[in-house]
Amino acid sequence: MYYKDNMKILLAEDDKFISRAYTDGFKRAGFEVIPVFDGNEALVKIKAENPDLILLDLIMPEKNGFEVLEELKTNDKLKNIPVIVLSNLGQDSDIERAKDLGAADYM
Repeated sequence: MYYKDNMKILLAEDDKFISRAYTDGFKRAGFEVIPVFDGNEALVKIKAENPDLILLDLIMPEKNGFEVLEELKTNDKLKNIPVIVLSNLGQDSDIERAKDLGAADYM
């Protein structure tokens, strides 16, 4: 992944405080940030905005991060967008599942 001017990051995080902290930090660093707060909204915005990078929480309302990731990676137009999972789920099985579904990394 390379950095480019006006890089667009979609941040899917249902915790408003965490979302605001990430959004503020990335904006200060010069990124465009699209915050979304549930899995369905994430999919709608990803399709509409075509972000350069997706930061994805796993525990979200409507659709969880695993479901979002699975839908992204089976969509030919979206499957090449890198996804980094940001989650406090730290079980090896969760990490392995996210990577098996196509996540570039897990933090």
